[in-house]
Amino acid sequence: MSTEEDIDDVLVYGNNGRLIKARTKNQEKLVCAYEKNDLIFAEGPAGTGKTYTAIALAVRALKNKEIKRIILTRPAVEAGEQLGFLPGDMKEKLDPYLQPLYDALRDMIPAKKLELFMEEGVVQIAPLAYMRGRTLDNACVILDEAQNTSLSQLKMFLTRMGADAKFIVTGDTTQIDLPRKTDSGLQCCIELLGKIKGIALVQFDQGDIIRHSLVKKIVAAFGTLPAAGGTPSAAKTTTKSAKTTATAKSAATESSPEASSAPATAQEIS
Repeated sequence: MSTEEDIDDVLVYGNNGRLIKARTKNQEKLVCAYEKNDLIFAEGPAGTGKTYTAIALAVRALKNKEIKRIILTRPAVEAGEQLGFLPGDMKEKLDPYLQPLYDALRDMIPAKKLELFMEEGVVQIAPLAYMRGRTLDNACVILDEAQNTSLSQLKMFLTRMGADAKFIVTGDTTQIDLPRKTDSGLQCCIELLGKIKGIALVQFDQGDIIRHSLVKKIVAAFGTLPAAGGTPSAAKTTTKSAKTTATAKSAATESSPEASSAPATAQEIS
């Protein structure tokens, strides 16, 4: 039986009696940040509920009539695969990229009502490229998978913000699918805007992972890899080799009489 405290924490009463609420400390921080800020960055590993919590906040705001629209967007970037040309019209081509957003909405809004909302434009799901030129007001707008956007794309998206709008940007900087990982603008954007009043950053971590118990262990294991890939053993070998070289150089410097007694030349001073 749900207690009064449990009911107070509920963000959305989902389908089939499901109570959707913040389940971890950083999900709770995201909820609090939403109340106090108009732009929130939520960054962290897979399975932490960043996007799901953000969508729950948007659905709650819509039900409470705080906003008139929910707009969800993602960059159309493939996860390390080249899928080629997809069949169908524009919607059918783009839907596979946006499926995770549909899944979350279907947990929170009855199917017929969601279909009606989408027909009326109350709920909109579109690729990031379709945001250019728009002014998004009276809406909660969520950009998912933001690690796969460039800095210029992020600037384009963030400057769509209109009156009475809330923007949430979610991403995982360890899962960049762009051909060149350095093209990702998410981390740079967070650092650039992080100190502006009205903008908040919620940093998720492995402790927030709420998928299968193995996911937390998998994320931790992959965290041992060097930044550019490779193997954990290779990373350890490189580190060990660097330490050995540094120790040898230090010992050679200390034992050299020239190093300890020779006066510095003018070239060295300059």
